[in-house]
Amino acid sequence: MVEILAMATIIAPVTSGVVEGVKKATSINENLFPILAMVIGAILGGGAYFLDAEIGLRLWAGGISGLAASGLFELSKNIKGEIK
Repeated sequence: MVEILAMATIIAPVTSGVVEGVKKATSINENLFPILAMVIGAILGGGAYFLDAEIGLRLWAGGISGLAASGLFELSKNIKGEIK
């Protein structure tokens, strides 16, 4: 479990950047962004061959990183709204 969370921590910033790029480039419904982030994270995690782990662990880590990335973005957006 610790290995999965460590990998998710590495993949999450990249996932967040890719999801933000997709948000700006397309007009996808905002309700689908967490699912999109999870899928993008799983793709990035599955392709992260530099991580020394089985493919299943990398996919889990990628999915978790996608959910973490979307949660962190929403948290920062809510904090910015409260400050204004």
